[in-house]
Amino acid sequence: MAGRLKAPTGRYGGRSAEERQAERRRRFLDAALQLFGGTPGYRATTVAALSEAAGLSTRQFYEEFRTLEDVLAALHLQVNGWAEEAVLTAVAGAEDRPLAERVTVIFRAYAANVTADPRRIRITFVEIIGVSARLEEQRLARRARWVDLICAEATAAAARGEAAPRDYRLAATAFIGSVNGLLHDWSAGWVEATLDEVVDELVRQLLGILRSVGWSPAR
Repeated sequence: MAGRLKAPTGRYGGRSAEERQAERRRRFLDAALQLFGGTPGYRATTVAALSEAAGLSTRQFYEEFRTLEDVLAALHLQVNGWAEEAVLTAVAGAEDRPLAERVTVIFRAYAANVTADPRRIRITFVEIIGVSARLEEQRLARRARWVDLICAEATAAAARGEAAPRDYRLAATAFIGSVNGLLHDWSAGWVEATLDEVVDELVRQLLGILRSVGWSPAR
C-alpha cells in the first residue's frame, strides 16, 4: 500500500477529527500491547486481528498505519517513553541526594516502570529483535538515549567529586546490556531474586563502574 487512507475530517459527536484520530491510534496501540506483548505475539498477529481487538475496522487501521511494523515501532517508542518519563521524574526528585542513593532511586523507578506490565518487557526486549533493519536502527537509537543518560549522570557525579573522571560511554553501553539482560531474565523467571535484589545488584555494578579500584571520593 502506497500510503495511509485519508481519514475523515470535521467534527462528529462533539469531537474534532484530530481527537477522533488520537483515540483510534490509542486503541490500536492498546490492542497491540495486548497482542504483540502477550498472545499471539507480533509475528503471529494480523491486521484483522489487531483491528478486532481494538474494536475498529481494517479501513481505520490503514487510516492510521501502513503496516503492522509501523504499529510495533510506535509501541516500542511509547513503552520506552513511559520508562524515560519515570526515570526523569526520579532524577529530578533525587537531585540533592548522595550518588549511591540517587542511583538507587533512578533504577528503582526504571525497573518498577518496565516490569509493571510483563508485556512491556516483551515489546522492549523480545518482539522488537530481528524484525527489520529499520526497527533494529530504532532499537539501537533508543538504547543510545539510555547510554547518554548514564553518561550524563556519570559526568555530573565526576564533577561533584563523587565518581572518577573519565569517558564513560563504553562502560555505559556495556552496563545497559547488563540491565536489559538481567531484567529480561528476571521477568522470564530465570533469575531467583526479588525485584529489589535485582535493582540492588545493578546499583552495585554501576557504582563499581563509577568508582573504580584505587579511586576515592574527593573530600
